[in-house]
Amino acid sequence: MLVFVTVGTFHFDLLVQTVLSDPVLRALQSKGYTDLVVQCGNSEFELAAAVAQEQTVHLQKHGVDIELWKFKPSLEADYRRADLVIGHAGSGTILDVLRLAKALIVVPNPSLLHNHQVELASALAGMGHLKTSAISDLANTVTAFDAATIVQFQPFDGSRFRALVDREMGF
Repeated sequence: MLVFVTVGTFHFDLLVQTVLSDPVLRALQSKGYTDLVVQCGNSEFELAAAVAQEQTVHLQKHGVDIELWKFKPSLEADYRRADLVIGHAGSGTILDVLRLAKALIVVPNPSLLHNHQVELASALAGMGHLKTSAISDLANTVTAFDAATIVQFQPFDGSRFRALVDREMGF
């Protein structure tokens, strides 16, 4: 089973460092995950220089095969392959993953101004569409995570928007 981790277009050093930590890797392995792909962006972590130089780094730790890289033009193929996505709580990432009906754990980046990611992540977690975690609790969140409890996100229905615009325009 595959876990895909994304930090988006910025950097989220703590998330990358944490998913590569012994407690999180052991939690992933205990849940049956054998592969971990990490889109690390411009994050600073122990292997950042190697990733920048080699473009993709492969290693294995605690029985988990790990692949690290910085950026790709699109993450959709990685989302589709994943059994679980762990990511920052950016709205684009969240919506892309939920629209594909993938299991999602989001970790809001506490270093962002006004910490706006917490509001979106909390609202969607409250509706049961995803789980949230603090960096410090990610290993426990992975251990306790049950994808069967996730409420499917409703697919986009353009007719609803059209009806709203028609109603506002008096049609």
